[in-house]
Amino acid sequence: MNKLSQSSRVWIYQSKTPIAPASLPAIQQHLKEFTRQWTSHNQALKAVGEVLHERFIVLMVDESLSGASGCSIDSSVHFVQLLEQEYKLNLFDRMTFTYEQNGEILAADRNEFAELYAAGKINDDTLVFDNLVSNKADFDSKWKVRLADSWHKQMI
Repeated sequence: MNKLSQSSRVWIYQSKTPIAPASLPAIQQHLKEFTRQWTSHNQALKAVGEVLHERFIVLMVDESLSGASGCSIDSSVHFVQLLEQEYKLNLFDRMTFTYEQNGEILAADRNEFAELYAAGKINDDTLVFDNLVSNKADFDSKWKVRLADSWHKQMI
């Protein structure tokens, strides 16, 4: 991911539960194969895909060479849906909030997250993952931020 421009587009899919360690090498291989053949209007995209923290599937496209079209984005969504089915994951639940606590990556649905906050088990300094970042620059600097500095805060 380091070889892509800071303006590269980013898509992040998260799993509420950790991806089974035994599945990680195969998923990473699928990502490598998909990004190698991913095209837009018959032009190869400069793209990478990685599994991070055993929960996140991240796709990036450097659009300085060729932009991702609607069809190419649709193909990536279809690819992620296939991963979801094959590995029995839930990668499209946007109301799951993922956060870091004591070095561990945890997830909770919106109501659970609000309850954790009300009970003082998480606070404004808890690090949360903002999967809505849209480019590599924001991914590098704003993907993991304090709860107080994120959109998550308005949801609790």
